[in-house]
Amino acid sequence: MAKTPWPEGTKCVGKFQFKSSSGHHLPFNEGEMLTIIKATRDPQWYIAQNDAGRQGAVPTNCIQKFVKGESKLNLMPWFHGKITRLQAESLLSPPEDGLFLVRESTNYPGDYTLCLCTDGMVEHYHIRYRNGKHYKTNGDGLCTGLVKPKLEQKTVAVQDEFLSGGWVKNRGDLQLQRTIGQGKFGEVMLAYYQGNEVAVKSFKHCTTAQAFIAEGSVMMKLRHKHLVQLFGVIPEEDGTFYIITEYMRNGTLVDYLRSRGRTVLTNDALSDFSLHVCEAMVYLESNNFVHRDLAARNILLSEDLVAKVGDFSLTKKVSSLQDTNKLPVKWTSPEVLRGKKFSTKSDVWSFGVLLWEIFSFGRMPYPKINLKDVRILLEQGYRMPTPDGCPTEVYDVMKSCWQLDPDFRPTFESLKQSLLQIIH
Repeated sequence: MAKTPWPEGTKCVGKFQFKSSSGHHLPFNEGEMLTIIKATRDPQWYIAQNDAGRQGAVPTNCIQKFVKGESKLNLMPWFHGKITRLQAESLLSPPEDGLFLVRESTNYPGDYTLCLCTDGMVEHYHIRYRNGKHYKTNGDGLCTGLVKPKLEQKTVAVQDEFLSGGWVKNRGDLQLQRTIGQGKFGEVMLAYYQGNEVAVKSFKHCTTAQAFIAEGSVMMKLRHKHLVQLFGVIPEEDGTFYIITEYMRNGTLVDYLRSRGRTVLTNDALSDFSLHVCEAMVYLESNNFVHRDLAARNILLSEDLVAKVGDFSLTKKVSSLQDTNKLPVKWTSPEVLRGKKFSTKSDVWSFGVLLWEIFSFGRMPYPKINLKDVRILLEQGYRMPTPDGCPTEVYDVMKSCWQLDPDFRPTFESLKQSLLQIIH
């Protein structure tokens, strides 16, 4: 059956980069938006126009029809994060008028630098985030307009994964209800998606784009009964991005522990929470993922009190290097605090601290000890004492997680077996 031609004005997006030396063709980049002007006699080609007003023939096998919410997977892919001036100039080489990227400002932390090619060189502009589309339509003092973004390749690859995996959902199926929490990147809301209760994380800020997208990317690779499950993502035209996950009615484990306390929760219940988390970590361990932020605040409880590991914003493959900025010191292993790489064994250390949180009913670890003193004390051999009422066998498990040499710490599989013996 012949394909029905797209009518004039149809919006489409580049599936792949298209280059051509022919003057009547319209080159475009992957993710670039185009508007169909008319069909041609050849069903394999359309005449289209880009945002700069240039027209030409485009091949149908390199474009796809724009569906609201899908094309904006190029969520600020021109933002390259914390790179230097020289690195930016290298990425923009050879310079092409209008080629641009945005990076974090090295001189003004919290602000951004627009790096824009003109006349064979790269100009650097100090900017503040307001509206990501402003300079695309208004020169407003720039040496030239923003014609062609230099795409951040890792982000583009992740966006392709969302699309090909069927994770992009329709905004019309999502009904936001009310704010139920605050995440690292933005608020967390209760919502309904196709009639089901869900939790929705949202953000609208370019500095967190890569980290936020990366969290969704990790979640779509992982599926386990004790991991918070991803349902989908929704990118909006205005730059808003939503991650849709299962709704955990009883909130975070740390809040639940603090609000119930020892008068309500038994050691059996605490052991169940511990085992649930450990089983999730066995799964991550077996798939070579390191969570990097294991703590009671990042464990969520379902309506029937099933504990599930959440917040995958820092989760990485084992081979990834760690970022030493803004580490949760009281949960972080000594070797990571010394500047070494995260590993499964650093997650084991954090799990020991999490066990201490659980059996102390949500107390802050290292009570009455200044944050700056924690690392020094750990290197000197200090370990937190057993929480009141904590079974000796459980405290022994904690201490095994806190071996200074990570090679001497147990695996999560062996921790699981230890907990099963304690419970049964």
